[in-house]
Amino acid sequence: MLITFHSKVVAEVLMLTDHAGALLQAAGKSFGDKIPERGVFTADQLGPAIQGIERAIADYQKSGHDDDEDEDKQPVAPMARAVGLKERAFPLLDMMRQSQAAGAEVTWEVSRGW
Repeated sequence: MLITFHSKVVAEVLMLTDHAGALLQAAGKSFGDKIPERGVFTADQLGPAIQGIERAIADYQKSGHDDDEDEDKQPVAPMARAVGLKERAFPLLDMMRQSQAAGAEVTWEVSRGW
């Protein structure tokens, strides 16, 4: 399934549920096995949420999942590279940063299809 993130400041961001769930938890939203149908980051919550996602990206890169900086390895064609947490998080982080600057909230909802 897809999760759609909304903000009055920027265009919508679509993300697969598995990827969105990991980012929502890193941003400080706690839930069980299932992402809530709808949710919100208020303007006041965006700062800590952004910091949580940035911390998760740093931890991910320190754990060796991000091998782009390893000069000893053979170069991998761009299309063959795995998509890391940093790349997956970028659209949502950008939305959150712009929304925070504008004092707007970010909401999400489970998409019902195309």
